[in-house]
Amino acid sequence: MADKCHLCLLGLIFLSSLLTGLSGVDDVHVFISSGENVHLPCNNALHDCKSTTWIYNRFSHSETVKLIRLGIKKTDTESYERLSLGSDCSLNIKNISKEDYGLYICRQYVNDQQQGTDARVYLHVLHVSSSSSSSSQTEISAGLSVTLFCQLYSSAGVSCDEWICSERINLFWVNQTGVKLTRSDSRYQISAPDHCISSLTTTLLNEDHNREWRCEVTHRDQLKTSATYTVKISARADSTTAETPVHITKSNTTTPATSTPDPAETEVRGTAGPLFRVIVIIVEFAVFAAPTVILLQIICDRRAENKEKL
Repeated sequence: MADKCHLCLLGLIFLSSLLTGLSGVDDVHVFISSGENVHLPCNNALHDCKSTTWIYNRFSHSETVKLIRLGIKKTDTESYERLSLGSDCSLNIKNISKEDYGLYICRQYVNDQQQGTDARVYLHVLHVSSSSSSSSQTEISAGLSVTLFCQLYSSAGVSCDEWICSERINLFWVNQTGVKLTRSDSRYQISAPDHCISSLTTTLLNEDHNREWRCEVTHRDQLKTSATYTVKISARADSTTAETPVHITKSNTTTPATSTPDPAETEVRGTAGPLFRVIVIIVEFAVFAAPTVILLQIICDRRAENKEKL
């Protein structure tokens, strides 16, 4: 493995020397996590950004797209609304997605003639997702297993293996306190199916509610960027049912809080039954007692009439 890395390093040194000789401007590598805003510098800008053109291509063999032409945004690009040109002719992109990675070139034109050399910026995007959701957070259930994926989307002109090997790029997971998670921890299964991908598998506990797992990327032992993943427990078991797993919830919204009943409503609900029965008894008594009262009234009236005759 070490010999392979040495060969990669020699190859890249030779390649970079050729590129530097051709361009005259050092390439810039920018690392950013998805969802953030990024600022791409233009190191060959002239005094006026009206001469600045930004072009983009994801791979060396992909089609080139013009984003900015002579200081004006192109309206026929998918990222039109997220782009802006800085006062220093830099390219600003809002809400970066994993599809935005690739090579960005700042080029200067005066009277339709290119001035100077290209300023090349490689954008590397770090993105995290889970096996059940592509967003940066998901609602899942305690007691079930979840696999998180951390991937560095990159296009540096060489393969991911060669680039990571020679440039000492590292991807790793840390917990909320910043402690690096390792394969020696029995709770986590960490693997690297590819040099630009790291996966983390764990079984969720109730105390994992709202917990963040963070993936970090370093370049030559310097932290470049990080991306977090938040897990929300969909049904938090109480102490008597903590060992009972519940089903996965597909919704991406948080579990609504349980409302507390109004004491006044509770009192009314608690007394409504007995009060209703009392009213029913009174009505039944009145229905059966009414004829008796009327009969007694008639008897009294007749006795009074007989006394008057006598």
